[in-house]
Order: sequence, then C-alpha cells, then structure tokens
Amino acid sequence: MSHPVPARPEPECLLKGGRVLNLFTGELSPANVLLGGGLILGVGEEFREAPSVYELDGGIVLPGLIDAHLHIESSLLTPGRLAEAVVPRGTTTVIADPHEIANVLGLDGVRWMLQASEGLPLGCLFMAPSCVPASGLETSGARLGPRAVREMLGWERVLGLAEVMDFPGVLAGRPDLVEKISIARQRGRPVDGHAPRLTGPDLNTYVLAGIESDHECVTAEEAREKLRLGMRIMIRQGSQAKNLRALLPLVDSVSVRRCLLVSDDRNALDLWEQGHVDHLLREAVALGLPPLWAVQMVTLNPAEHFGLRQMGSATPGRRADLVVVNGLTEFRCERVFKEGRLVAERGKLLAELLPTPPLRRAMSVSPLTRQAFRIPGRSGWVRVIRLIPDQIETEELVVEGKVRAGELVADPERDLAKLVVVERHRGTGRTGLGLLHGLGLREGALASSVAHDSHNLIAAGVDDTDVLMALRQVVEQGGGLVVASGGGILASLPLPAAGLMSDQPFPETARALRSVNTEAHRLGVRPAHPFSALSFLALPVIPKLRLTDRGLVDVARGRIVPLFVEH
Repeated sequence: MSHPVPARPEPECLLKGGRVLNLFTGELSPANVLLGGGLILGVGEEFREAPSVYELDGGIVLPGLIDAHLHIESSLLTPGRLAEAVVPRGTTTVIADPHEIANVLGLDGVRWMLQASEGLPLGCLFMAPSCVPASGLETSGARLGPRAVREMLGWERVLGLAEVMDFPGVLAGRPDLVEKISIARQRGRPVDGHAPRLTGPDLNTYVLAGIESDHECVTAEEAREKLRLGMRIMIRQGSQAKNLRALLPLVDSVSVRRCLLVSDDRNALDLWEQGHVDHLLREAVALGLPPLWAVQMVTLNPAEHFGLRQMGSATPGRRADLVVVNGLTEFRCERVFKEGRLVAERGKLLAELLPTPPLRRAMSVSPLTRQAFRIPGRSGWVRVIRLIPDQIETEELVVEGKVRAGELVADPERDLAKLVVVERHRGTGRTGLGLLHGLGLREGALASSVAHDSHNLIAAGVDDTDVLMALRQVVEQGGGLVVASGGGILASLPLPAAGLMSDQPFPETARALRSVNTEAHRLGVRPAHPFSALSFLALPVIPKLRLTDRGLVDVARGRIVPLFVEH
C-alpha cells in the first residue's frame, strides 16, 4: 500500500557557507542548509537560494542542544528566565522533571510549569513526577498517586515517567509505585531511573521493573554494570554533583550511543558564568572525549531515548532546531534557530518572552521561635552528617557532642554546624534538628526554602539567633536564600515562585546568587555553591545520612534514627 508524500513546505531561509557535522557518519562537510515550515528541507551545497539567507562564514551547524534531565526549579529561574539563560548558549530543548514544584503545589504546580513554558523559544518537555513525596520520611506539600500520573501522561508535552527515586519501594514491589511504572510502560512511554549504588540482584530487579536510565552513578564500574543490563547512562555535571571525570572512561565507540550528558541541577550563577549544555561539551572534550561523541550525547542520543523522532540531527525532515558554533572545542554559539526562526545571536536572546503567569504563595509556616532549635543535650556521642565535596551523597560521622548549659550546640572549631529543617507546607511547626560537618561555617547562618525534594525550610548555623533571623527572612520574602550574621541580614535572594524560582531578569538573579554565595564564603563556608550543597541535605533517598522535618534519616535502613548514639 502506497502512502502519499506530504507536501513539501516552501523554503523560507538558507544557512549558507557553513559546515555540517553529520552525526551518522562523523563527517564535517561544507554544506548549505535549507529551512522552511519549521523543518530542515535540505542539506548540501546545491541549495543556494531562499527568501532569506544567513552567511555562516565557515561556522559549524549542529542540531539544537538537548538537556535530557534537569529540574528547571533548580536553576532558581522560572521557565521564561531559563530560556533567557540557555537559548543563547545553544540549548533548544530541555526535558524537565518538575518534581520540585510538584512536591510543593502538586498537580497545580505541574500545570503552572506547562503554562509558564508555553510559547518560549526553548522547547520545554516534561516527565511526570513519580515520587511525590520522595519518601514517607518527610512532609511534602502534596502527594501524587497513580491517578495523577495517568492524568499527567495525557497532557501535551509530558513524555513519560520521571526518575523513580524510591528504588527500595520498587524492590519491595510497593503497589502504588508498581502501578505508576505500569501505566507508563503500557503507553510505551520512557521511564527514567534514580538508583545510586544499586548493584547485583537488586539492580536486576530494578531494571526488570521497567526502569530504562540512571543519572546517579558516581563510578565507572557502577555505570558499566547498569549499561550491561540495558540501561542508558546519563552522565551528570551539575552545580553540586559532578560525575563527568569519573564516568568518562565508560564511553567508548560501542557504549557512546547509550550515554547522555545532562546537567540535572545547574543554578543561575553557573549558567551565567559558565554556560549550560555548551559548557558540558567544552568540559567533556577538554577531558578527551571526541567532539562527535560529545555532540551525539546531547542531541541524537536523547532524541532517540525519548522518542523525539523530529529532533537530534541536522538532516532533512527534522525540526529546524539548529545552533551555529565557532568550533568543536570552544562550542561558542554564534546563532541559534528554533523551528527555523533565528532566536539568538552572539549571546543575545532575540525572541520576546511572554509574562510569567501568576502563582499562589506557597509558604505556610508556624511562628518561628528560638526554643524550637534547642537540642537538650548531655555528654556523649552524636551522629553527624558529613558533606562530600562535589557530590550529593553524604557520610555519617559519630563524634562527641559539645554541650553547653544542658544543650547540644554547634562547634565551629571542629566544623560542626547546627542543621535545622522546618516544615513549611502545613504550618505544623515540626522541626528536625542535627549537626553538619564539612560546611566550614565559622559564624552566622544560612537559610533557604530550597531543600530537595519536599522543600521545607532548611538552615545551617553556629548561632541560633542568626538561624532564627535567617529563617524569618526567608518566610517574609515568600521563599529564597538568606545569609545572616551578628543579628543582621547580610544578603538575600527572594524566590517567590513556590519558594523555588525568581522571575527577575536572568542576570539580576545570577548576580543576587553570587552575592549570597560571597557572603556565605566570608563566613567560612567552603563549597563553591553553598546553597546547592545545603539543598540536598534533606533528600532522604540519597545515601547516607539526611535530615528532614521528621528527624535524622538513615537512608540505607530507610528509617529515622536518634541523634544521640546509645552504647
């Protein structure tokens, strides 16, 4: 049976005098690219005329760059402001898991993300959050069950099921989680994973359940085992978790087509100072990855993983999402086209952004008091969360606590800060208390409404008065990041959109983030991104020790453990 050939769109513009990187053959060849109707109509030197012509002067034409796994909220930017940040860098599509806002506002939050990303020069595709909340050991603002997943998978621009973080629930065959995965698989949708350190028979069970990818590998051996079992490996290089150097040995001529480069969590300051997917390309190539492979990992590979048949290569019939770069080491973006329209040139966004839709306030906190942060103490040993540089995993330390006037207190001489998590969705006043090592804080306090994944309030400090002041400021401004010391506020970044995002122009948000980071560093904080490091300390699905509003969580054992160690 013959099928009619669709009508060929009329040519609209020609990219002339460039070179095209062919991702199927590896050739870099002189070619003109003809565009029309939002599609690539032809690639070759024989195409010479169109109503509009762009002279490329030898520039290299690549498919638009795709970030295959990120959380828009972690950029601290609304979708429109993210477009302002990344489109001039060559990113034309992001595949986002909106579980941050879903944990705060539920389905209303996901709907808002879809609405706020409509009509942008950045293609925003989404995965349906699978674990809201991530664990029963924390208090979230919403719970999304199988019915919600089924509804979201029926929405336009929702591709599949987002990272299944509750791998213990998968291994235990928890009915609601199994049903969510089944709903996606029955519809032929991709299912992304999240399984740090999972190995052996448990990993086999996880893959058997239908999980297709993982972005939590920290060693090449771990990643290779997952690759052997058929998973795609997303190599993450974010603001806090940096796995590129450790995982690049995994990539060879066979495995490359099963590997992707992703950012996961990349904040506004890194986007401003370093870039987005273009920065990942520069880093990967500088570490020895062949440019062709690197480009495949942010174009063709993610397009194939998510079934985006019209994306991923600069070939006829594909969507005319293209970026023109100066070379395959610097990857400096000269021009960016979205569906055949020039949307950015020489680092400047040309497309106009629509106003961000309104979003209700997402902050319900009981009155904060100094008494709530008091830890009645006695001489003895206590469990301490230890930060691991450039990772989101933590370690558990057991140290002798410092007790003053019957109260366990911070001890900056030993780099022990008090860690506080306050429930912010239901006004319960529930507060988790613990100690943190590795932050480097000598005085004052940091506080934030960004605390993965339930996004309760989190603070670290060596002085309870400053902790109280910083948290009160976060609440007053409707969310955000705050640095306090000596009874005063040193710097703040308001994040009024769900307590997670700013709608201020991208450069303003980046500068404000740099300011709060600078003030935190002046107080002794060591991590380059203090608030990114702080934000993951409440995530009870990443080993080893975490703090939620319900208490200290031993992730491996999946339960709350006491702060004080009994001998």
